[in-house]
Amino acid sequence: MRILHLVPGSGGTFYCQNCVRDRALVRALRSAGHDVIMVPLYLPMFGEEGSVGAKAPIFFGGVNMYLREKVPFLRNMPLWLDRLLDSHWVLRQAAAREQSTNAADLGPMTLSMLRGRRGNQQKEFDRFLAWLAEQDKPDIIHVSNALLLGFAPEIAKVVDARIVCSLQDEEPWVDAMHPPYDRQVWETISENAKCVSRFISTSAWYAERMIVRMGLAPDRVSVVYPGVETDTADAAPLDFNPPVIGFLERLSRGQGLGLLMDAFIALKRMPQFQNLRLRATGGCTPADQRFRGEIQAKLRSEGMDGAVEFIEDFQLAQRGEFLRSLSVLSVPVPGGEAFGLQLLEAMAQGVPVVQPAEGSYPEIVHATGGGVLYDPKTPGGLTQALQSLLEHPDEARRLGHQGRAAILEKFNMDRVVRDMTAVYAAALDKQP
Repeated sequence: MRILHLVPGSGGTFYCQNCVRDRALVRALRSAGHDVIMVPLYLPMFGEEGSVGAKAPIFFGGVNMYLREKVPFLRNMPLWLDRLLDSHWVLRQAAAREQSTNAADLGPMTLSMLRGRRGNQQKEFDRFLAWLAEQDKPDIIHVSNALLLGFAPEIAKVVDARIVCSLQDEEPWVDAMHPPYDRQVWETISENAKCVSRFISTSAWYAERMIVRMGLAPDRVSVVYPGVETDTADAAPLDFNPPVIGFLERLSRGQGLGLLMDAFIALKRMPQFQNLRLRATGGCTPADQRFRGEIQAKLRSEGMDGAVEFIEDFQLAQRGEFLRSLSVLSVPVPGGEAFGLQLLEAMAQGVPVVQPAEGSYPEIVHATGGGVLYDPKTPGGLTQALQSLLEHPDEARRLGHQGRAAILEKFNMDRVVRDMTAVYAAALDKQP
């Protein structure tokens, strides 16, 4: 198949599950013989996760889009200024501040993008559609998430290709917006969804939520669990001398790092865990720096700052080494997530996980048997769950072995390609 994959570019400043998922899928589809063109939007593919090699120009450069939204007379800026603002140098500076703007303040720009040529980016939509009309006709246009569905009605006017759209973590982004933009964005997403042949959710839990939020017919939504790019290296040793708790996600309050630090401090106060350590990686944005400073000050006041290590490099090659240094991984995101790709990455290395029983986490743990769930409403629930594994290394190793076996069998990229191409075939009304 010939597939055009529209993805938000990545500044590479923090661990982004959607970015990891999209890049891994493109690599796997190409390895399976499909012709995949990845089209980056907003930012280029900075960071190692972008090593798939985009074969298209940058469209809707982030600086350009922001200025056009905020400064009306720039919506018809000269071509030379367009090119300057879309240059890699300018976009790299913008990438350094990736997600430094609060989602709550981006309602107007998000709504404008979802309105397509009726929004404030008409000139850029025209440039994209002109480029698309010059390309060989794709069979499938795969949109990375529903926040990009402003492209769907416009694409339908230019090429006769089926559109599929992945669903992952749109809900917390839209719900954080100020009224009335949250409601208007959901309404516009639902309207644009009429141009989409199939939706692909990363979990059954999230599929059920989005069917309601977007007013979708259940038979239009397929669940395709993401996979990880596995290797045949031996599993992590799970050395408990000393025991090490790991965290892999953006280093922010909203991703549960504060909750994990509280549990770590509570454990560290116990006599049997005097040598306990914590390692955290995943990068952060300028908006997270104050929170990170608060954590480090709290650790210093407890005399525990020497037991916690923040790892700056979290790219693909370094993540395996990081995960293999752990005894257990925990990313206790409040409310859970549409998926938890870092859990698969940990289990692929033979590292067990400890997660709250909410969001998609129960699906992942039950499907793999590679971890422990706890009730986030129970006071001290995370501390107790971590303690149960740290005090029983043999049980941790059993869960790690079980999780790794499940990842190699059921969450590899060959399986993802089979499931994804089956959805593409259904969108084309063909047999897979």
